[in-house]
Amino acid sequence: MSELVIDITKMTKTYGEGDIAVHALSGLDLQVERGEFVAIMGPSGSGKSTLMNIIGCLDRATSGLYVLDGEDVSGLNRDQLASVRNRKIGFVFQSYNLLPRLSARKNVMLPMMYNGFQNWSEEQRSDRASELLDLVGLGDRLHHLPTELSGGQQQRVAIARALINDPSIVLADEPTGNLDSRSSTEIMGIFHRLHGQGATIVMVTHEAERAREAGRVVNVLDGKVVAPQSEIDRMAVT
Repeated sequence: MSELVIDITKMTKTYGEGDIAVHALSGLDLQVERGEFVAIMGPSGSGKSTLMNIIGCLDRATSGLYVLDGEDVSGLNRDQLASVRNRKIGFVFQSYNLLPRLSARKNVMLPMMYNGFQNWSEEQRSDRASELLDLVGLGDRLHHLPTELSGGQQQRVAIARALINDPSIVLADEPTGNLDSRSSTEIMGIFHRLHGQGATIVMVTHEAERAREAGRVVNVLDGKVVAPQSEIDRMAVT
């Protein structure tokens, strides 16, 4: 029997009221099994960014059910959602979101300050970060600042940071959007290796070529999951 890490049922998200209400999500259903690599696609205004924010516990739905890794997070308040985020989700952003004055290793260690690793020694945290940087091919760049790294290398640091708390899912928002084709291919290679090791990855992208590399493509349009994978080219935004 499959094990769902993400189970979303009849989710709605409405901004505003009355005549000016915007229905970003309209009864959306989505299930992601543990160990899947899923790409979410959709044109501008489709609701995919709203969906990503709710999956990442950065926002709450107006109605509907969201069970994340066996925990119903639908009715949690802001502080409770923050706690779930820190424990269960590793984020990879298009713009890397690294702190410029911290080394690669220090950037990777940051999330450990807000999770269940407060009792770890500085040496233990440092060793854990070094292991993950080695995993993404940056074992020789531990002390480099973000400004001393290429875009692809910065995204590798961001991936290592996303993994530091051993999250239930890795949520990647346009992870290759700022990279050249070679760096994009390298980053996707890392995702494939992580997936092969059992990681659950949800990637939001507008790049059809990259979406095809995922195990499954979810197309979003008008706030709902629609269309078979064969229609991915029609829905891609260039």
